[in-house]
Amino acid sequence: MPRYIIERLIPGAGEMSMPELQVLSQTSCSVLRDYWPKVQWVRSHVTADKMYCEYIAPDEEVIRELARLGGIPANVVSRVVATIDPMTAE
Repeated sequence: MPRYIIERLIPGAGEMSMPELQVLSQTSCSVLRDYWPKVQWVRSHVTADKMYCEYIAPDEEVIRELARLGGIPANVVSRVVATIDPMTAE
């Protein structure tokens, strides 16, 4: 399945407490379990006003539907076409 990066505009995301982030995580996991159990949430990075989430899913429409069901924005959904890291330079 393809991999996607989702940019979520969430003002104040970087100021959220761990319990608030846990509730957000639980919401995402619940939606995945109930609607798309084959979709995988890999990880998310929280910045001051955004979250960048990595998912493995069949297509962008599934990502957008999951966001809608969970009440969490998916402002930009980008399909990953390649992954590089320091080892790529070797």
